[in-house]
Amino acid sequence: MNINNPDVAHCDHAEFANCDHHPENDYAGLQVNAGIEQPPMVNPYLKRKRRPQLSVNDYVEGIRKGNPAVLGQAVTLVESLMPEHQMIAQEVITKCLPYTGNSRRIGITGVPGAGKSTSIDVFGMHVLNRGGKLAVLAIDPSSERSKGSILGDKTRMEKLSVQNDVFIRPSPSAGSLGGVARKTRETIVLCEAAGYDNIFVETVGVGQSETAVHSMVDYFLLIQLAGTGDELQGIKRGIMEMADGIVINKCDGDNVDRANLAAAQFRNALHLFPLPPSGFLPEVVTYSGYYELNIDKVWDMIDRYFDHVRKTGFFEEKRREQEKYWMFETINEQLKARFYSDPEVERMLEMKEQMVLANAQSSFVAATDVLEFYYNKNKINL
Repeated sequence: MNINNPDVAHCDHAEFANCDHHPENDYAGLQVNAGIEQPPMVNPYLKRKRRPQLSVNDYVEGIRKGNPAVLGQAVTLVESLMPEHQMIAQEVITKCLPYTGNSRRIGITGVPGAGKSTSIDVFGMHVLNRGGKLAVLAIDPSSERSKGSILGDKTRMEKLSVQNDVFIRPSPSAGSLGGVARKTRETIVLCEAAGYDNIFVETVGVGQSETAVHSMVDYFLLIQLAGTGDELQGIKRGIMEMADGIVINKCDGDNVDRANLAAAQFRNALHLFPLPPSGFLPEVVTYSGYYELNIDKVWDMIDRYFDHVRKTGFFEEKRREQEKYWMFETINEQLKARFYSDPEVERMLEMKEQMVLANAQSSFVAATDVLEFYYNKNKINL
């Protein structure tokens, strides 16, 4: 059909339907058949099997028997934000408390790339060869944009991940290191009740998490690298003061001399600090996690520390201080959560935020007004 035919323009409206030049008449013989009905995306005969909700006694019994599946479910309750889950979790923790305290809690930290996960893999195998059980609790950093975490620490623990006497649990930081640290502290209680006598806590390794993890472990191990400029950190107060022992990783091949030099520099730096409250001067050891060199020396250093603090009584004293610390931390966290979840406070904060942005009120005065409103509402005397 020639759509440029001038006769088409002269067709009357009444005759348009029967006009030979009507485009629709060219397809009058075509018919669209109904397609085949597509099968559903999900099997209609599939019935999801929901796990039966365990009672508090079921959780405690399963944990005491060392059942890793029940222990994992209990840790999920601890990490849950649902109030009903938190109630069950706290009951389970309370009933597990009499069976706790018989482990060595070791915090492991270091800059990203220092080989924390690889070191934990070989350290853990050393623990298992000595006849112990191991729980690894890793705090994994979360994205500030998507709030997601990779939780891939277990993939770098190839040997530990296939052992029966090992429990590995990564937890996302989700932008709240304090909250995750508290839940990690409660997870330690459950792991100890399950019979794990060695517990490793791996930090995010970015600064703030070290303080929280240090307050829940007996021994704080700092992993460093040679030739990266980290030796200069030895003259700064901070994480160096928290470390009970320092290890220089990747002491192998052409890096042996640099690692030994870094170890000497760290030893000199440690002498500039006052003696730690434990009375034990931190030691510095070189090793290679990848080639599994000097692992026994690292563990001998840790054994010497525990022998010292148990003889002096500092071991029990430190744990009592940590219990008190986490009591106050929990109070602070609950007060903060209740303050920001108050609907009236939320509305007032929005109003004050606009006033601050418009330079109608200073940040300090706006904050004071909101706090006074909250205090008066709850009849809290200043």
